[in-house]
Amino acid sequence: MKKYLLASAISIALTACGGSSDSSTAAPTPTPAPTPAPVAAQKNVIFFLGDGMGLTTMTAARIYSVGEDGDLTMDTLPESAFIKTFSNDAQVTDSAPSMSAYMTGVKMNNEVISMSQETKAVDPTKELTGNCGTANGKPVQTFLELAKAAGYGTGVVTTTRVTHATPAATYSHVCHRDAENDIAAQFVPGGTAFNSQLGDGVDVLLGGGRQFFQPVAAGGKRVDGRDLTAELKAKGYSYAGSKAEFDAIDPARTKKLVGLFTSSHMSYDLDRDATKEPSLSEMTLKAMRTLKQNGKGYFLMVEGGRIDHALHETTAKKALQDTVAFDTAIKAAIDEVKKTDPELKNTLIVVTADHDHTLVLNGYAARTGKSSAGNPGVLGLLRNYSDGQIAKDSDGMPFTIIGFGNGENRPAGDRKNFAALDDATVFANTYHQEAVVRVAAGSETHGGTDVFLGAIGNNADLFHGTMDNTNVFSLLRQASGI
Repeated sequence: MKKYLLASAISIALTACGGSSDSSTAAPTPTPAPTPAPVAAQKNVIFFLGDGMGLTTMTAARIYSVGEDGDLTMDTLPESAFIKTFSNDAQVTDSAPSMSAYMTGVKMNNEVISMSQETKAVDPTKELTGNCGTANGKPVQTFLELAKAAGYGTGVVTTTRVTHATPAATYSHVCHRDAENDIAAQFVPGGTAFNSQLGDGVDVLLGGGRQFFQPVAAGGKRVDGRDLTAELKAKGYSYAGSKAEFDAIDPARTKKLVGLFTSSHMSYDLDRDATKEPSLSEMTLKAMRTLKQNGKGYFLMVEGGRIDHALHETTAKKALQDTVAFDTAIKAAIDEVKKTDPELKNTLIVVTADHDHTLVLNGYAARTGKSSAGNPGVLGLLRNYSDGQIAKDSDGMPFTIIGFGNGENRPAGDRKNFAALDDATVFANTYHQEAVVRVAAGSETHGGTDVFLGAIGNNADLFHGTMDNTNVFSLLRQASGI
């Protein structure tokens, strides 16, 4: 009886532990829960381009904004490089081939946008009839087109016309940058001349340049009668033509977005009416919040385009303020990304310029600190560091800290025959700094000096040393896996 009771106890204990008193019958093995497939991290690339933002302009903007000891956001990027900017046929590039080099990895001739190296610039009046003519090069694939083909979201933001050289180099292919009607047509999905490499179309486009999307009858410049804004709406794009319409668009509910806020370029930041035109920061954030709905990631190009225009005008105050607005957009983008990618492990942000200008900082100026209503700072007259007195040129006349190698404002003859400059005059928003070589109004030229590139985030350490602008394309691809 004791043996029976002991055997029964052992049997019960084995059963309770998942075993069995019968060695010939195995207990069922529980089926393990399936391991969830790893979710691929969203990869993002944001490419900031300060048009014409040479190193001297960056330095002057820093002093203007935060003083000699301060830092712009651009100054804090952990990786940096110097970029050679010459084009295929010129020592000094224009924006079309320099941005195209970044976006395609191909050197091309001045005025040509995202075409093969041998392509010649042609008469831009041949719009709508085949801009390149016959046997004149072929399109080369852009980074944006590659991103689109890989399933990424794509966006372009600028303060210039969206058909201007820098934004156009991301999504179009023409043999002259001034063929802006053709460039606009290449953007519209399904329309005549659409760039089919864009798939279902670029997801976000924000900036100026409405005139190239509207027919002549509506105040635009399209001689083919097409209303491209209407065509875009028919393709499912949300459209904003004003700041109010822009503000009303919810990026969480918008997959496709176009905003064209002015007929031509958007206003300089000094002149911008905030009730009518969004800032570069606002456009950047709206684009990012729209594009992040793409779970795979996105490529966004952001241009501070009017830096270049102010430098051509030799209105340095406008150029410096637009540089600061550009820098503010960079900070806004970094802060926005860090909300979901705190260490930027999945986001690469690159900041650079397409070329230099002839702006110079004359010496030997005393430190000025940042500019304010009561202190023109770097925009003021040059005062000697040794005694703080206003410096004089060989004619015994005062001159400014900032000048230009060439430009429209150069006194003809002895400067003693002209009124002496004062701080109030040279600190005005519209003051044109003096130049060494006189050229036509608005015709100050680009410079050929290397430009700065800064990077932060995923694979930012790939960017270092001195590089050709064409090398940036391959590094963008390597860093992003696109």
